Amino acid sequence: MRVYLGLAAKRPEAGLPETVLHTVREAISAAFPVPPEVIRAREWHHPGVSLFAWTNEPDDSRQPALLHDGHDRVTGVNGHLAAPGEVVRLAGMPVLGTEAVGGCFSVFRATGRELSAATAIHRVCPVYYAETPDMHVIGSRALLVHLAARGDLVEWDVLALQSLIRQGYFLSDETPYRGVTALPPSSAVTVAGGSRTITRTPLPTAAPAPVSRRQKRALIEELAGALLATVEPLRATGEPVNLALTGGRDSRLVAAVLHAARIPLRATTNGLDVHPDVVLAGRIARALRIEHTVIPPVRAEKKDAILVEHPLARAYETLRACEGMTSAYESVVGYLPYNARPTMSGQSGEILRSGGFLLLQTDLAAKALSRRVDTTFLRDPALFSEAANEHARELARPWRERPGLEALDHMYVTYKVGRWQAGARAGALRRGDPIWPFLDNRVVGAALGLDQNWRLSEEVIHELITMFAPSLRHIPIEGKPWRFTVGRRYRPWQRRPQSLTAPKTGAGWNWRTAPGEELTALLREHVLGRLDLLAPIVSPDEVRKLFAGPVLGKPTQAWHLYTVATMLDGAYPGKAPEGLDPIRVPIPS
Repeated sequence: MRVYLGLAAKRPEAGLPETVLHTVREAISAAFPVPPEVIRAREWHHPGVSLFAWTNEPDDSRQPALLHDGHDRVTGVNGHLAAPGEVVRLAGMPVLGTEAVGGCFSVFRATGRELSAATAIHRVCPVYYAETPDMHVIGSRALLVHLAARGDLVEWDVLALQSLIRQGYFLSDETPYRGVTALPPSSAVTVAGGSRTITRTPLPTAAPAPVSRRQKRALIEELAGALLATVEPLRATGEPVNLALTGGRDSRLVAAVLHAARIPLRATTNGLDVHPDVVLAGRIARALRIEHTVIPPVRAEKKDAILVEHPLARAYETLRACEGMTSAYESVVGYLPYNARPTMSGQSGEILRSGGFLLLQTDLAAKALSRRVDTTFLRDPALFSEAANEHARELARPWRERPGLEALDHMYVTYKVGRWQAGARAGALRRGDPIWPFLDNRVVGAALGLDQNWRLSEEVIHELITMFAPSLRHIPIEGKPWRFTVGRRYRPWQRRPQSLTAPKTGAGWNWRTAPGEELTALLREHVLGRLDLLAPIVSPDEVRKLFAGPVLGKPTQAWHLYTVATMLDGAYPGKAPEGLDPIRVPIPS
C-alpha cells in the first residue's frame, strides 16, 4: 500500500510553513493503518510545492520507485501499472492524464511550478483534495488530506453521511470530512500559480451493438488484447500466480487469460467436494492442466452460538482502514505484513457484464431503469430527514437525465467500484497489491465502449473465455444459465452452454444479518444513545422503530447507523477501544 500527499502554496513565493510539514509527518500515524515500524517514507520539496510518500512495501522491485525522480520533478504511482516503465511517460506528460496507460492506479506529480494528480477510469485508487486560505492539499487518503488542511481538528460533513447510512458507501464525490472531496473518474487536478483546476474526461459512450460476426470478433479482440496486457507484470514474479477459482464466470475468465498468456498459475477453491464451485473448478483445472487445491470448510463441533468481535472494536477497525468510506457491516481484511506473492481473483468482473446495478434489473424499460436510479439514491426515505432526502434527490438528478442503461452502467463504475470498492479494498491493500485484470484502466475503457445490452447478455465474457481457452468452452458454469442462451433456439448439431446449480442448504447463516438479542441490544444502545448526533440526517422516531424489536429486522441498516454514530462520536481518529469482551451470537437451530 502506498500513501501520497501533496501541498501547494496559494502564494508560491511565500512557500509552505514548516509547521504544516511537521503536521503532515505527525498525521501519517493516524491516516496510514499499518504499524509505524513498517513504513518507509520519502519527501520532495521545492519552494511552494511539497510531495510526501509512504509505503509498507519492503522494496520497489515490482513497481516504480516510491517517488520516481526526474530532472525537475518527482512522480508517484498509487496502485500498479501494467508496464512499470510507463511511469516515465506519466512523468513527462505536458498535462497529466491516465487515459492511455494500463493498470489499476492513480498518479501524483510535483514539479518546481505545479502539483497535480489524476485518477484512472474507475478511481478505485482514489485522489482527494481540499484547500485552506493559504494552500491546496491533494492526497490518496482522505483523513490525511483533512488533517493536513485542519491540523488535529476533525470536522464531519454530516449531511454527506446520509448516503453511507442508506447504502453503506458514498453515492457522490463527498467524503465524511468537511471540505475534502473525491476526484471524479478519469480526472486530473492541477495546482499551478496558486490556482487549482480540475479537468475531467467523460466515461466512454457505448457504441451500438454489433450486427455481424465480424464486428463482434473485432470488438472482443480489442478487449482481449487489453486483458492480456494486464497480466504482463506477472512474468517477472518468478512463481505461479495463486488464483481463487470458482465455477462462475469471472474467475474462469481470469484463468483463461493467464492460460493464454502462458503465465504459470495454480488454483484454490473453498468448499466441500460435492459443491458445484469445487466440481467445476476441478474440471477447469484439469482442462488447463494446472494444480488445484480444495480447502474444505472447518467443521466445528456442534455448538449453539459463536463469539464475535465487539461491534465497537469492529467499527473502529473499519474506520481506521477505510476512513469512514464504508460501513462496519463489511468484513474488512485485517492487517498482515506485506506479501508480494501474486494472487488473483475474478473480483469486479461484473464490469464486463454491464455492472451490478443492471445485473440486478429484470425490467429494462426506461421507466423501470429510472426507478432503479431513484431507489438507489433514495433508499428507505422514511428513515431520513427532509434535508437528507432533498440532498439525495439533488445527487440523483444528473443521473435521471441520462439514458437509463448508460446511467446504471456508469453509476456502477463511478460509485460501487469507485467509492465502495475503493474504500473496502483499503484493508486488503495493506497485505499486498494484487493484479485485478477487470480493474485495469484500458480494460474498463474498452468494456464501457461496448453496448450495455450486449455485455449484459454475457455473450462478451463467454466469447472471451472461448477465445483464450477453447478447452473450457463446454464446461458448465455454476448458478444461472448464460443470459444469452435464454430463449435462443439451438440447431440439433449445436451445443447449448450448460450450468450447474448448487443445492439449497442452511449454510447461508451470517451473524451480521442474524445478530441475536445480545448484539441487537448493543447496537440499539449505541445508536439510540447518539441520536442527537444523527438527528440532522435521520428521523429519530423511525430509528427507534428500527430498533423496537428484540432482534433487528433490518440489520444492514443498523450496522450503517452504528458506523456513522461511532464516527460522529469521535471514536476515530484516536486510541483503539480496549477491554471489550466478545459477544455471543446464537446459531439458529
